Amino acid sequence: MAKEKVLIIEDDEDIRELEIFNLKQEGWKVLEAETAEEGLESVKTTSPDIILLDLMLPGMSGLDFCRKIKSMNDYKSIPIIMVSAKGEESDIVTGLELGADDYVVKPFRPRELVARVRAVLRRKLEHIPADEEILRIGELEIHPGRHEVHYKSKKVDLTFTEFRILQIMAQRPGWVFTRYQLVDLIRGDDYPVTDRSVDVQIVGLRKKLGKAEKFIETVRGVGYRFKTN
Repeated sequence: MAKEKVLIIEDDEDIRELEIFNLKQEGWKVLEAETAEEGLESVKTTSPDIILLDLMLPGMSGLDFCRKIKSMNDYKSIPIIMVSAKGEESDIVTGLELGADDYVVKPFRPRELVARVRAVLRRKLEHIPADEEILRIGELEIHPGRHEVHYKSKKVDLTFTEFRILQIMAQRPGWVFTRYQLVDLIRGDDYPVTDRSVDVQIVGLRKKLGKAEKFIETVRGVGYRFKTN
């Protein structure tokens, strides 16, 4: 079985070496680039299975790199995990809105980074039956087979995680999900989680849904639920 290819785009040599060492320990093939421009060339020549992307890069920024990749039909499906010292909620939401699949704040624990990569790669291999029933709630439509969401006939672009959160809650309207339940259902119980990481995903999801955010209700002190009225 071919090893998954992980492309690291990181200009800090010490951090890059730390990532390379720990990812190779897991048996993955690791590629590296010091700049976004080098990373772009690597994407075109090697087609990695996942990208670990620093945001503060010389030349093209990590955010601009992400925008470019997500605009290219041949490469937009490659998962991206942003790895950055910028840990404010606004920074994380911006990254997720651009299509990143996850966001890791520096300094990070190597074990956590490995778990994040493993979780995203596992999700990439998941298969959702194309004939799974379409969920229709008012003017909101959720297409599990196509991984698409439409509101008032307009497509809503969501990341994999945002889509799964919405799908899971919409399948059981009125049911209250704790943050940890959502993470277990999406990524498995080996995924490191904090309340904040789930809340940030919800913030990004609500922002993209616009007026349809009314369907997602915060249950203070517990978690979230999907409401239909």
